[in-house]
Amino acid sequence: MAATMTRRDFVAGAVLVGERPAPRTVRVGIVGGRFGATFQWHPHPRARVSAVCDIEPQALERLARVYRCGNHYGSFRELLGHPEPVAVGIFTPASRHAWMAIEAMKAGKHVLSAVPAGMTLEELERLIETVKRTGLHYMMAETSCYRPEIVTCRDWARRGLLGTIFCSECEYHPEGRIALMYDDRGLPTYRHGYPPMLYPTHCTVVIIPVTSERLVEVQAIGWEDGHEVLPTNQYKNPIWNTTGFFKTSRGHCCRISACWHIAAGGTERGAFDGDRLSYIMAPEGSPTPWCASPGKDAPLRTRWAARKPSYPSSPTGSPTTTGNYPRRCASLRAMAARMPSSRTSSSRPSWRTAIPK
Repeated sequence: MAATMTRRDFVAGAVLVGERPAPRTVRVGIVGGRFGATFQWHPHPRARVSAVCDIEPQALERLARVYRCGNHYGSFRELLGHPEPVAVGIFTPASRHAWMAIEAMKAGKHVLSAVPAGMTLEELERLIETVKRTGLHYMMAETSCYRPEIVTCRDWARRGLLGTIFCSECEYHPEGRIALMYDDRGLPTYRHGYPPMLYPTHCTVVIIPVTSERLVEVQAIGWEDGHEVLPTNQYKNPIWNTTGFFKTSRGHCCRISACWHIAAGGTERGAFDGDRLSYIMAPEGSPTPWCASPGKDAPLRTRWAARKPSYPSSPTGSPTTTGNYPRRCASLRAMAARMPSSRTSSSRPSWRTAIPK
């Protein structure tokens, strides 16, 4: 017997041609009340934090206050059982990332995870297998690929402006890690002696999106100074800083430097050497000899402090480095507009001709 439909049913279920369905609100659950409280989902009109979780009461209260969320849990399992979140943001210590991501996907939740994705190859293999088996989305929350400099260089590389990138470099020098190696009680955190090359993503995510080449071979050299952290950490890691010399999948060279103990003010900087054009990111916080203010005879630390930018605060009260981004983006766009876009152009632009003064 054929099904019947009234005119009222037809009109109620119809969608006008060209009309888009109403956007869905994405509801997320956040795990980890320190770093996890610094992200900006709640200002987005189509995102809502519907559950938060931390085992520490103060951190849990911070999450609830920042995201104005009434559903808070002291148990990860209880958060996974909440019916509203379709995705979970994981911002816990690094050793728990892979396990929590796998458990969240097994519970039917998409996952956004802080870096690193995992600590061992076995963990990463299980993570990939879970993504394939569940069909859910997994995203590693490495933010450096969204820097305007990297977005611009990626565009330049795709347009052929850089030519062949035969050498790439990136430095991640976040001085101040020793203070993060202990909690408020003076007990070691997961950062205590954490090996630098187990956390290279701030560098690799600068290099790979621009070059489109994988890193396939490496030789690395480390440095240590006999500090008490080095012989006592759980990772049995004897070094502070590591510089790796990589070979890419196309046979090009790449240098990556990750340093936890260095006289630098928070450097994150990349460089790309091409046969048509090269680009070097300006240093952010590192003291540099060419800083001219307040005077060339002033101590280097004083000159750097005078030049250090002051950034606005995010709605959560945490410092953010987005204050200079609009001006930086505008400068990069203006630079790109003046460059030739032909990959086969016979004229090879030099720094003097390609970059406006």
